Amino acid sequence: MAAPQATLGADLEPPATDLITLTRHILSQQYALGESATGDLTMLLIAIQVTSKYIASNVRKARLINLVGLAGASNVQGEDQKKLDVLSNDIMVNALSASGKCSVMVSEEVDEAIIVGGNKGTYCVVFDPLDGSSNIDAGVNVGTIFGVYKVQDGSKGSVKDVLRPGREMVAAGYTMYGSSCNLVLSTGNGVDGFTLDESLGEFILTHPSIKIPSRGKIYSFNEGNSLHFHPPTNDYLNSIKYPENGKPYSARRARMVN
Repeated sequence: MAAPQATLGADLEPPATDLITLTRHILSQQYALGESATGDLTMLLIAIQVTSKYIASNVRKARLINLVGLAGASNVQGEDQKKLDVLSNDIMVNALSASGKCSVMVSEEVDEAIIVGGNKGTYCVVFDPLDGSSNIDAGVNVGTIFGVYKVQDGSKGSVKDVLRPGREMVAAGYTMYGSSCNLVLSTGNGVDGFTLDESLGEFILTHPSIKIPSRGKIYSFNEGNSLHFHPPTNDYLNSIKYPENGKPYSARRARMVN
């Protein structure tokens, strides 16, 4: 008797054919601004997209190419740097410099701001090239965090251009490396999530218009530090753990991108 054959059910939708890539998404936002858009931010975000792909590739094969373990130095936070920290930082710095659109970089892995010479970049980028790298050995998610400021009028690019409130950023996002590689981006008009299709080598829009729900079911707190929390914070924490009415929140915590 022949073995049963798997068939594609009639109720399954065929694969999408009109894919919105991250590049297409960024370009569409540029076109929406009309003649006022210079394309510089587009080029910068595309450079960040490329770094995410490159870092993702190295994270996946880190143990195979001897990228786990300490690099023998510490970062500005006093944390021991991992080999992947150093490599990811070099990838970010080189790509942003080569874009020609970045005049100042601030990295968690470097003590001082990096002033890019030889170009007239109009943007500054602040980033943690690989947050949570201490989790690499355990196979837990790690990620890249970035924010983009525009150089202030009259400035040629200095550390003052990044010592500003986060609300003045023109773009911000993160890339999370795990079972899949996901990039989340906002340029001030909503938040969108993209998943890397490795066969295409492209980030594809999979989570459009991400919004925080008005109420959730899970809380994520490092309760080990609760002794040092301000009283209102502890009051709130207790209110969701021991509510007077309703079901308590469930606790979830993993040291990833935070």
